Amino acid sequence: MFAKILTDLRKSQTSLTQNDMAKILGVAKTTYSSYEQGKRMPDMEIQKKIADYYGVSLDYLHGIKDQEERKYYSLNEKDEKDIQKELEEMMNGLTNDTSLAYMKNGESELSEEDAALLRASMEQTLRLSKELAKKKFTPKKYRNTKE
Repeated sequence: MFAKILTDLRKSQTSLTQNDMAKILGVAKTTYSSYEQGKRMPDMEIQKKIADYYGVSLDYLHGIKDQEERKYYSLNEKDEKDIQKELEEMMNGLTNDTSLAYMKNGESELSEEDAALLRASMEQTLRLSKELAKKKFTPKKYRNTKE
C-alpha cells in the first residue's frame, strides 16, 4: 500500500522523477526505487520528509485514511494547469537567446540533471506560493477549517 501511494504521489507531479525524489530525500536512487517497489520501507525520518514534501499525513502515506482531507487552500485542477503553464514559460525563458544566461562556472550550460532539479525546485516554489496566497486571501466564510 505504501509503495503504491508513494508512486502515485510522485507521478501526480508531472516532472518529478525517482532521481529527483532521491536527491530531495538525501538517499540513493536505488534506495528510493526500492521504496516505490515495496522492497524496502523508509525509516520514520524519511517518511516524515516524504509526508511534508507532498503535504499529506503519515496516515495517508500508509493507507490508513482512504482520502486525505482537502483543505480550503489545496490546489485544484485549474491551479495545477496554471502552475504547469507558468513553469513551462519559466523554463523556456532560461533557454531562449534573449534570456538571462544560466551558466555553470561561466563556461558551460546548465546540465540536464541540474535543469531537472531547477525545474522541480521552481515547481515546488510555485505550488507553495499558490497555497500561501490561498491561505492569505480566502475569505473566512469560505474556509472549511478553523486554521
